[in-house]
Amino acid sequence: MSDSIKDIVSSQIIAAMKAKDKVRLNALRYLKKLFIENDTAKKVVPEIDIVISYTKKVKDSISLYPQGSSQRAELEAEVAVLSEFLPKQLEESEVQAMIDTLKSSQENPNMGSLMKELQTKTKGQFDGKKLSQMVQASLK
Repeated sequence: MSDSIKDIVSSQIIAAMKAKDKVRLNALRYLKKLFIENDTAKKVVPEIDIVISYTKKVKDSISLYPQGSSQRAELEAEVAVLSEFLPKQLEESEVQAMIDTLKSSQENPNMGSLMKELQTKTKGQFDGKKLSQMVQASLK
């Protein structure tokens, strides 16, 4: 993948405009806006981190709308568009195996040390809340 995410988003905006895909176009345009803001920020973060945080915000806001509403459907479609730019998601079994391996490699495993290590390995590939719950369960 030689092109940056920003370049891919820019080319897909044009394709979405031609296809008259309004939801996709809006999601891509907002993502591009976030990239531009990042370029001019004092502390520039990696493009993938922007996609991850924006996707998380959209997923969190889905629960605010009732099942079957048009707003909820639009947000779910937006998540589908954004997920194209996210790394491959990890399965629960893969994450559980990582937890078990890490736990056995540490002399005195605790929540803080496990989470610190796991968050860097699973960033953007697994839900942080779910990870926290799994680590807590494995420490009991």
